[in-house]
Amino acid sequence: MIDKRYSLMILNSLKMIFAGISSICVASLFNLDFAVSAGIVAMLSIMPSKKETFHTAFSRLAGFLTALFISFLCFKMFGITLTAYFIYLVFYIFICQYFKWFSSIVMNSVLISHFLTFGKMDISTVLNEIFIFLIGVTFGILVNLHLHKKQFQIDKLKTRLDNEIKNVLNRMAQRITDDKLQNYDGSCFENIHEILFEAKSLAFENSKNQFKPEFFDLNYINMRENQIQILYEMYKRVKNIHTPPFTAKMISDFLKKTAREYHIQNDCSSLLHELDIIKMQMKEKPLPQTREEFESRAELYTLLQLITEFLNLKNSFILPLKKSF
Repeated sequence: MIDKRYSLMILNSLKMIFAGISSICVASLFNLDFAVSAGIVAMLSIMPSKKETFHTAFSRLAGFLTALFISFLCFKMFGITLTAYFIYLVFYIFICQYFKWFSSIVMNSVLISHFLTFGKMDISTVLNEIFIFLIGVTFGILVNLHLHKKQFQIDKLKTRLDNEIKNVLNRMAQRITDDKLQNYDGSCFENIHEILFEAKSLAFENSKNQFKPEFFDLNYINMRENQIQILYEMYKRVKNIHTPPFTAKMISDFLKKTAREYHIQNDCSSLLHELDIIKMQMKEKPLPQTREEFESRAELYTLLQLITEFLNLKNSFILPLKKSF
């Protein structure tokens, strides 16, 4: 996690350096006044994701055109003076707040302040500021075009997460029939939550780097997160079984089968049908004879309800997707 954080910091720093220097060089090449401002615009235009970068660029363009219009009116009425600039600021800040162009206020106001230095606002000075703005924003966009969907990484994390859940199900199957099973302490959930956090963060990052919204991976991981919460409740029920009843074997076998069939495309319909049959068979079994057996049977019944909920989450997630194809 530390290495990844530092590599991201270095990458962002290099992007800002490249965009800033390149913008200044291009602006200087065209002999634009205040060429350094192009570099500032470029660095301020770099956002964490491709989608945010384009959204910010368009909102700043709208804010910049608005700033030009308001400043033109103010300078026309009150001359190229600080008073006109103060009046411009009052109107522009309120307008930016209303339209939520928060990132446009400072940057565009700096560009408008150049007219005070020019001492005029004519075609040449307006074009100078337009070119500074366009050069800066263009380089801010260019350095983020490399961002793309990291599908291989997200698929790898989803597979790791599914394998960890399979291991939990298999361990549960063992523990139901063997109350002496060693190291059945729930520590495996710590690793599951670490993978889940990493997968969820990457899925969210991927969704922000696509122009067309794609939420399958994020929704899939959210579904798995809900299943993991139920899985932990299942773990607690299994841990409470100290005298495995004779009905435990069929549930143990069912959990092993669930683990074997635990993959992304399984809608769990056949598993849910089989679970209904198990519930009917359990109702036909003789009543427990001892208190310990009664308590264990009660835990198994609660476990069955949780397994049903666990499978229904997957079923309700995958069935609509199958119908859409």
